[in-house]
Amino acid sequence: MDVNFRTFDLNLLRVFDEVMAERNLTRAARNLSITQPAVSNSLRRLRELLGDELVRRSGAGVEPTPRAQALWPTVRDALRQLQHTLAPGEFDAGTADTTFLLAMADATAAELMPGLVKIAEKEAPAISLRVLPLTTRDPRRMLEHEEVDMAIGYFPAVIASLAARGQSGVGVPFETQRLYLGQYVCVMRRGHPLAAEPLTLDSYCTARHLLVSFSGRPYGFIDQTLGAMGRERRIAVTVNQFFTAGRVVSNSDLLAVLPRHFVSVTGIEEQLVVRDLPFDQPPVHVDAIWHRRAQHGHSHEWLRTALLRSAAAAFTGSVHGQVGPTL
Repeated sequence: MDVNFRTFDLNLLRVFDEVMAERNLTRAARNLSITQPAVSNSLRRLRELLGDELVRRSGAGVEPTPRAQALWPTVRDALRQLQHTLAPGEFDAGTADTTFLLAMADATAAELMPGLVKIAEKEAPAISLRVLPLTTRDPRRMLEHEEVDMAIGYFPAVIASLAARGQSGVGVPFETQRLYLGQYVCVMRRGHPLAAEPLTLDSYCTARHLLVSFSGRPYGFIDQTLGAMGRERRIAVTVNQFFTAGRVVSNSDLLAVLPRHFVSVTGIEEQLVVRDLPFDQPPVHVDAIWHRRAQHGHSHEWLRTALLRSAAAAFTGSVHGQVGPTL
């Protein structure tokens, strides 16, 4: 259905955005400082203009139609960009009480959070930092639904997809920033049968392995590399945290692949033996990814800069990790 933008009331989109966020007409009306009948009337007008029901009653609230779900991200992004342009506001780090939600694995948090907390204590003592577990290699859904402000980790498929879309001229709703490059190594307990001899590809593949898997799926990027060589390894155990992996490996005959930089912060480094992998494995790019709707916010800009500074401090002087360029 064609929409005449000369007569289109943009206030209808503000109402639509609030209803989609709250999934409740009463709460939406309260947030907008208007009456519930006014919200209902705005939805009716927008339905007529767009030719779609948009939301249906469900229990005490409403549920969006597929058309509304598809429309909402674009509407929300446009409204926020307009707000930032017309009334950008200022972020005073010294007095701000913003809460930042970050998704990352424990190994990443172990490297970045000490520096980030140090920066926050000095520059923004009233902000709150909440770290949520990263449970996926594709955090776009989390960011789209505003479950977190930023996700940090190894997202090779996502980065490649965003780059391809950008090169083809398709709009990309996410931004990324390279934080550092990491190297993975093989870790085993001291006294392990393989610890006293060179680690070969055959001995590596024959051994029993522990895999850190956020999803629980017993297959990772190391297995992809081995598969391309026509080899495979036996995954005997999967866990979803690197710290857990270090503890299990230090008390078993399992091998694990961990970030080299992480071994030194486990607290059990003296119980572990580190070996280079017996095959070529490219460095791991650790990136921050966020939704573009947050791109122009001053608080988010402070967070991105603080993370880069934390990464630089964590890897200063390290030959195994280096801060990467901004993408």
